[in-house]
Amino acid sequence: MTGKTLTLLATLGSAALLLGAFGFQHLGGYAPCQMCLWQRWPHAAAVLIGAIVLLGGPRVMAWLGALAAAVTALIGVFHAGVEWGWWPGPSSCTGGGMDLGSLDGGSLLSTEGPSGLVMCDEIVWQFLGLSMAGWNAIFSFILVGLWVAAARKAA
Repeated sequence: MTGKTLTLLATLGSAALLLGAFGFQHLGGYAPCQMCLWQRWPHAAAVLIGAIVLLGGPRVMAWLGALAAAVTALIGVFHAGVEWGWWPGPSSCTGGGMDLGSLDGGSLLSTEGPSGLVMCDEIVWQFLGLSMAGWNAIFSFILVGLWVAAARKAA
């Protein structure tokens, strides 16, 4: 495969993962947690990098595409580990998700829970034992391989 073909595949892969995330959110009704949103930004960067390379930009930028894919893959691994309870996640979106010491009396007595808060340590969807974060990690590591192959072809 040529470097251009590999770049196109990697770019389309990140675009597909982004579209899938938006599909789960807007069509499936699965609101993203904060860590889910973190995983989207590197994919967006990879799509932009891919577009630049495909439009004639320096092919050395494929290394930046590999870096973006690696970042989202590592965030996915971290997020999946938080979901499975292997390590703690950010206190803002795990466990109770709230610091009771920071609430006033009215908030403590309120019977209404926080609205729109999606916890990062809850698995809301899974397939073959892996959550969306786990699948993002796997597919993103594959994209890292495509980006590295594209970058090596350019050298």
